[in-house]
Amino acid sequence: MSKVKAGGSTKNVKDSPGQRLGVKRFGGQKVNEGEVLVRQVGQTKVPGEGTFMSRNFTIHAAKDGVVHFVQRKVKKFTGRTTTRTEVQVR
Repeated sequence: MSKVKAGGSTKNVKDSPGQRLGVKRFGGQKVNEGEVLVRQVGQTKVPGEGTFMSRNFTIHAAKDGVVHFVQRKVKKFTGRTTTRTEVQVR
């Protein structure tokens, strides 16, 4: 027999750790090839020259250099334009 009457079950008690997203190397910093520059969910920042994007939208440095952030206007599928931050390594 149970000691406590009608205990029931708990829901909504799980908690997951943070994903550590965000900008890892800022503008003006020197980087080496392969370093992670930005971790993101979705394409909020786009890769520019000297960078590449992996499958989980992480932007990496494709060569050694200095990080630069530039604002670009990107055309969406609907025809509307939005500004996106382009990450470059020069």
